[in-house]
Amino acid sequence: MTQSAAEIEEDRNFYRWYGAWAPLTPPEVAALMGGLAARWWIVGGWAIDAFTGTPREHEDVDVAFFREDLSKVLAHLEPGLCVWSNLGGTLRPLRKPEDLQDGARQLWVRRDGDSPWVMDLAITPHEGDTWISPRDERVRAPLEDATFVAEDGIRYLCPELVLFMKARFARSKDVGDLEHVLPRLDPAATSRLRDSIALVHPGHAWLARLDRHPQGRGGASARATSPSRKARISAR
Repeated sequence: MTQSAAEIEEDRNFYRWYGAWAPLTPPEVAALMGGLAARWWIVGGWAIDAFTGTPREHEDVDVAFFREDLSKVLAHLEPGLCVWSNLGGTLRPLRKPEDLQDGARQLWVRRDGDSPWVMDLAITPHEGDTWISPRDERVRAPLEDATFVAEDGIRYLCPELVLFMKARFARSKDVGDLEHVLPRLDPAATSRLRDSIALVHPGHAWLARLDRHPQGRGGASARATSPSRKARISAR
């Protein structure tokens, strides 16, 4: 997907200040997280790839877990990896849960200070087994319904929820993901995507695109019709 000149320049500045990324692949993430006594799942662009079956290049890999499992995640990654909390671009070493910056939900992982970043961890709000969107707590679903297990055996966030998360910025690559995924979504998932965007971003440009999408023409693959993909949108 083609980036705009502004997006290319933004990436260049990012790497200049924060350093290089050499992201793990999903199988490498699975190997690293193997044995962790906590639930985790992959979000973002890799989740889109897992749903569509179409691979592409990725700048990073985003792995989510429930907030209550932070201590388990840190213990699992030590001592081989260094974890940093990221709050608005401010990075601090995170050696124990109480060191987490107030309000931080993003963690960056690398082997040491001379090594590239390999994984972006997303601390996810929840109530028990209910996944709550970091974008808006009104968007929520049981974890089993908010995620799906792909053919590689790895759990990913459902594509309509990934697209909802991407709608906030709607960069050129996000628009590309929308166009790539939309023909493969079943009517229920398309409705969930539209409802969540309308709830959180009323008047969003994607709503008109979703309204034009012919219902009932979703993909016929197992990924598109899996019974695990029943994410609900609820308002409190």
